[in-house]
Amino acid sequence: MSTYVERLWHPEDAGGLSRRDRTPGRYLAYVPDELGDRLPALGSEAQAAAEDALAVLARADERIGPRGRYLNHLLIRSESISSSWIEGNRVTPKRLAIAELLHQGPRQALDVVANVRATEAAIADLADRDRPITVDDIVALQHVIEPRLERGLRQEQNWVGGPGWSPLRAEFIPPPESEVPRLVADLARFTSATSGNPVVRAAIAHAQFETIHPFIDGNGRTGRALIHTVLRRADALRHTLIPISTVFAGDTDRYLAGLTAYRADPPRLDDWVIGFAQAAERAAGNAVRLADDIAALDEQVHDELVAYRRERGLNPAVPRRDAVVLRILESLAAEPVLTAETVSTGLGVSPSAAHRALTELADAGILGRAKGGGRLICWTADRHLALVALTERSNRVGGGDTRHRKPRRGPAAPV
Repeated sequence: MSTYVERLWHPEDAGGLSRRDRTPGRYLAYVPDELGDRLPALGSEAQAAAEDALAVLARADERIGPRGRYLNHLLIRSESISSSWIEGNRVTPKRLAIAELLHQGPRQALDVVANVRATEAAIADLADRDRPITVDDIVALQHVIEPRLERGLRQEQNWVGGPGWSPLRAEFIPPPESEVPRLVADLARFTSATSGNPVVRAAIAHAQFETIHPFIDGNGRTGRALIHTVLRRADALRHTLIPISTVFAGDTDRYLAGLTAYRADPPRLDDWVIGFAQAAERAAGNAVRLADDIAALDEQVHDELVAYRRERGLNPAVPRRDAVVLRILESLAAEPVLTAETVSTGLGVSPSAAHRALTELADAGILGRAKGGGRLICWTADRHLALVALTERSNRVGGGDTRHRKPRRGPAAPV
């Protein structure tokens, strides 16, 4: 049974704190039940919602099929952008992609790049269902996301929200640091050992992780990465990573209300599972839409290239299948930001051949040129990046094309 532990707030170093935050007092830290290795019973509505969501995820995964392999990085970018918005970190798909390629840029973009890599690492390292997940795995995942912090579980009390810097005014206070190792070990067992509907398992694992809040920072991003891990380990998704947390970013009030319901006494688990299932369905629909839009865009830019070459009298107008320029076009969904060096290395061609092909695509209006310090630094597939922005925005406002309307707390429309 979940409990509360009374603790004393009396900061030893009150320098820089407001008078209200320096004020000592007692607060209650929430200690959740252990999960064990069996799913709890759900009501009929929640069970039906989870089953419907699982079917929608499976259909989306099947429809996207092998395309999901190159869409995954775009979808993870979309999710990481939304995750950053939940935590107040503002970044655009283009800025993120440039920072990822060049390993430099604003700290906000580099932080989101770390989230992209951590999510991919989670899937690659933890998706093997024959290998149990351990506490060390979860610690390693968080350390990829927040490498600036000392590796390991937190050794102090933390809290979530509130108008100042004091647990006395916090919105939620996780368990004391002494409880964290036990609870994370239980969570690791749960993600490895449970059977049953993967949507329910992912929903519970995510909510429990956020309730424990086992790290000083990076909890939100690590908890969202665990969703992918659970769904992939359960074979619920074979090809595609469905960015469920992008929907959470669209209505943070509802998301936080769902977590509050999970922590209620008694827990309103059905409310949380229903909300999670609805988010999964919406994200699945937008992932399918992104796959279809990218396929149509790939055909469009191919036709634009051929028309450009015909207009210039280049022979052949339709490049050979092994032409560098066509090989670049085929990679734009996965690599929407390029340099001559990355093309040369990735395709095994000379730097001059890579530069000629990139210049031709830019002159044809297919690629843009991004400059820094007055010099060209990379080429960008702006329309592919705009599709990522539209997918993230569609999840945020509840589906549909948002090209001409701004979502609540959302980024500007892509241009």
